[in-house]
Formats: sequence, structure tokens, C-alpha cells
Amino acid sequence: MAVSMQVDIVSAEGSIFSGKAEMVYAQAANGEVGILPHHAQFLSSLKPGQVRVVSGDEEDFFYISGGIIEIQPTVLTILADTAIRAEDLDSVAAEEAKRRAEDAMDQAKSDIDVARAQGELAEAVAQIQTITKLRDRLHKTGLA
Repeated sequence: MAVSMQVDIVSAEGSIFSGKAEMVYAQAANGEVGILPHHAQFLSSLKPGQVRVVSGDEEDFFYISGGIIEIQPTVLTILADTAIRAEDLDSVAAEEAKRRAEDAMDQAKSDIDVARAQGELAEAVAQIQTITKLRDRLHKTGLA
């Protein structure tokens, strides 16, 4: 049996995932991190993006809008502002949010407006990327 760690992904709405995993990928503040069991202790903020949980031949994909990741040797916890299973994301809504954010950037009148629009754009693009990666994975495995 492969070595695993406990993974918990929690948002303000509640727990979205709790289980064992052999590897987790997430978008930390300074770039993507890959975490294996018995990883060094680590605490970081997370950027909007995909979280991938690998257990055996199975992979679960999640979108998070940001949050914190805490890594202990046998437990990984993600406290997310918003967490959604990738298959529950709406690609049409994500594309519309991206368009609205781009329009808001074009019409921004202050640095605060620009920053807000950039944050909204980053979240929409992260959702679109998560959907795309999930679809690519499903096509490769023949499940789509």
C-alpha cells in the first residue's frame, strides 16, 4: 500500500473533501507546490486556482478562490475562501465573469477599481483553467 496523508479541504460553506491522498498540488503564493506525505511543515497563502488531489489512479480536481494551506507530516489542510469541485464549475458563468472583469478593468477610474477587477479576472481565469484541465484529463482517460 502506498504511503498517504490525510487531506482536508474546507471553505466557509463547510468541508468539501476529506480523505487520504498520495500527492496534492496547489497554487501557493510563490507558485505551484506538490506535496507528498511526510513533507516538511509548511504554511502559505494560496492564490485562486486548481487544487489536485491524487490517490492511486484517481485524481480529484477543485477550484479555490484563495485561502491558506497548512502542511504537517501526515496532514494537509486547505482553508479556502471558496472551494468548488471542478465538475461543479459552470464554464459559461466563468467565461461571463472573465468578460465582466475585463470590461471593469477597461472602465476602471482608480487604482482600487483596477485591483478589484484584476482579482475578479484572476478568479475567472483560474476557474476556466481548472475546467480545461479537468476536461483534458477526462479526454485522456476516455471518460469524456
